Amino acid sequence: MTKPSSKPPAKSSAKSSAKSSAGSSAGSSAGSSAGSSAGSSPKASTQPVLHLLKLSVGTTSITDLAAWQARRRQEAALAGREPAPFHVTRMVPSRRAEIVGRGSIYWVIKGTLCCRQTVTAIEPVTGADGVPRCRLVLGEPLVPVAPRPCRPFQGWRYLAAADAPADLDAAAAGDIAEMPEALRRELVGLGLL
Repeated sequence: MTKPSSKPPAKSSAKSSAKSSAGSSAGSSAGSSAGSSAGSSPKASTQPVLHLLKLSVGTTSITDLAAWQARRRQEAALAGREPAPFHVTRMVPSRRAEIVGRGSIYWVIKGTLCCRQTVTAIEPVTGADGVPRCRLVLGEPLVPVAPRPCRPFQGWRYLAAADAPADLDAAAAGDIAEMPEALRRELVGLGLL
């Protein structure tokens, strides 16, 4: 008579590995120089990559968002603060170990998911009004992605790596990458992209 094993049966990891490999192309350039130890621990590397989705309110294009961030970096440098691009939001992502150093923030501009930036750190901060907030420290380049429509929402949302659009580069997207951003947005709105 054999003794029953105390270990539970192994679960199939095909779905999680498919998600992980599907997201590795969208977030592969997320970099490994995290500003927090959360993204560099051995346990964090076995977790799936997770991204954030955020509306860029008040900007009209990727160029406009880049210019706005450049102004903020210049103001920070003049004030003696670290000039890394950042975004402050009220809610702190509870799954930050899956985001920091591996995931990106995907920006929605005028109803279209347009670009992404790597998230290098997630830091708790307190505003001048005493309200706790979250500072998302971002990587430098804004990377255009395959555009797709996105309805408005408040705050931010998690975006699974498998659901993230691919980076838009000439090799992967051909003529779409060379189109002006406004034309891409219009074609997405018409359902043609």
